[in-house]
Amino acid sequence: MLEATKIRGVAVVLVIGVLLGLAGVALLFNVLGAGDLVMRRVTSQPLGELAPGFAASRRGFRTYAVLVLAIGILCLGLAATAWLIPLGAGLLVLGAVAFVIASVIAIAGEVDTYRALKR
Repeated sequence: MLEATKIRGVAVVLVIGVLLGLAGVALLFNVLGAGDLVMRRVTSQPLGELAPGFAASRRGFRTYAVLVLAIGILCLGLAATAWLIPLGAGLLVLGAVAFVIASVIAIAGEVDTYRALKR
């Protein structure tokens, strides 16, 4: 019983990783206009009194797409550890490094965007 639960849990994490990875790639490379659609309908719209931020720019949007992709890679790495630990560990490290770098870029970009709006 425990083994069946473990397999289902790994499958769920694998599916989440694949879906997030595909979404990140689709947004990053603007597959079928997905990136343009999300920029036009979501990231460039004001949130109440907040003006559109860093994600409304092309650079910012790509940075956030990399964040989505990095989370997908982290999930894939987590699922892969059930089958092949070195592969899973490598994917976890790759996803974590990509997430940290993209997060730093996103935070710096949001700060710059906010400062530019205050002027």
